[in-house]
Amino acid sequence: MKVLLAHNFYRSTAPSGEDSVYRSEKKLLERYAEVIPFEKFNDDIDDRTLSSKVRIAIDSVWSKHIYDELTKLIVAKKPDIAHFHNTFPQLSGSVYAACHDNGVPVVQTLHNFRSICANALLLRDGKPCLDCVNGNLVPALIHRCYRGSFAATAAQVMTIQSNRWRGAYVSGVDRYIALTNFAAEILIEGGLPRDRIEIKGNFVSRPSIKGAGDGNYVLFIGRLSEEKGVRILIEAWKYVRDVSLKIVGDGALMQELQSLAASVSDNIEFLGLRSHDEVLELLGHALVMVMPSIWYETFGMVAIESFSVGTPVLASAIGGLNEVVEDGITGLKFEPGNPKDLAEKLISLLNNRGGLVNLRKSTLAVFEEKYTAEKNIEDILMIYNKCMSLYNSSKL
Repeated sequence: MKVLLAHNFYRSTAPSGEDSVYRSEKKLLERYAEVIPFEKFNDDIDDRTLSSKVRIAIDSVWSKHIYDELTKLIVAKKPDIAHFHNTFPQLSGSVYAACHDNGVPVVQTLHNFRSICANALLLRDGKPCLDCVNGNLVPALIHRCYRGSFAATAAQVMTIQSNRWRGAYVSGVDRYIALTNFAAEILIEGGLPRDRIEIKGNFVSRPSIKGAGDGNYVLFIGRLSEEKGVRILIEAWKYVRDVSLKIVGDGALMQELQSLAASVSDNIEFLGLRSHDEVLELLGHALVMVMPSIWYETFGMVAIESFSVGTPVLASAIGGLNEVVEDGITGLKFEPGNPKDLAEKLISLLNNRGGLVNLRKSTLAVFEEKYTAEKNIEDILMIYNKCMSLYNSSKL
C-alpha cells in the first residue's frame, strides 16, 4: 500500500502535540506501507509584512501552488490513499481537490476544532465556548477569538466559511478520524457527516521503563497557557500538604504562574522543558500525573504517556479527557476549574497508597489494551482499507 501522509508543521518556537503525533505515525506506517510524505513548515513562512500576511490568509483558503505541487507528486508516486493531519495554514482545502481530481481517497485526522472554531479550541475568556458550532461565526468576530485580533479572526472565519461553501468538509474528505466520541459529536453538530467519522485515539510507543511511583511528588506536563488550567492546579496546593508539585513545560504564563506558586506554597517546582526521556523518567517516579485542562481537549497525549509507565492520571472531567481517563481504573476525575475538588480527589488518592498500587496495574493494562503502536496500526490500516473500498465502489 502506498500512503501519502501530509502535515503542516507548527513553528518550532510553538511546537504542537500534532507534530509529534504525525512523526510517530509516520515512523510506524513506514514499517507496513510505502509512505509518501508531503510536509510544510511554518518556520518557512515570512509573515513580517502586511502583504505576506494577506497572502497567507488567501492561501489558507485555497492555494493554487499547493494544488499544483501535490498534483505533481500524486502523478509521479501514484498513492493508494492520502492521509492528512494539520492542513493549516499552508495546505488548505486545495489538497483534498488535488487528491480527488487524481482518484485518490482522502482521510483526515481531526486533532482540534479548527473546522468550526476560529481559534480551534472552543475556548473564550478561559471558559469552554460553543457559540459558533451551529455555523454562525459572528461571535468569533465580535470577541476577536483568534489572537485577540479582528483581522486575524476575520481571516480564520473566511477560511472556515469558504470551505463550507465549497463543500470541502463534506465532499472533500472520504473518512474522518476523530480522537474521541466527545470530539466526534461536537464536530457532527458543526456539520461533519456522521457516517464518515471513525473513532481512533492516538498511541505512544511502549517505553523501556515501567515506573514504580516511588517519588513523593505529583507531576504536570504541558504548555503553560490558559487552556491547560495550571493556575487551578497551583491554587489546589493551598489544600495539599506533604507532597510536592513538579511542573514540566514552558509558555506565556511562566512568570505569572511562578509568582502565583510563590504566594501559595514552597512545595511547587518549575522544571522548564525536558527531553522525552527525562519526561518518562519523571512520569515513572510520580505518584500521580495531573491534567487540569479547562478546554475541550480532543484527546490528551500526555495521559497515555502516563499510562505507558503505569502512572494514574487525575484529570478534569471535560472533553476527550472524560473518556480517556476512567475513574477508578486509570485515575480519577474532578470538576473542571475547581481547585478545591482537585485537591480533595488528589488527597483521596494519596491517602490510599495500596489503592495507588492497584491503579498502576490497571493503568498499564488499559495502555496495553488500547494505546500501543500495535493496536494503532491495526486500526489505521482497517480505516484505510475501508476508505479505499468505499471510495472505489462509489466510482463504479
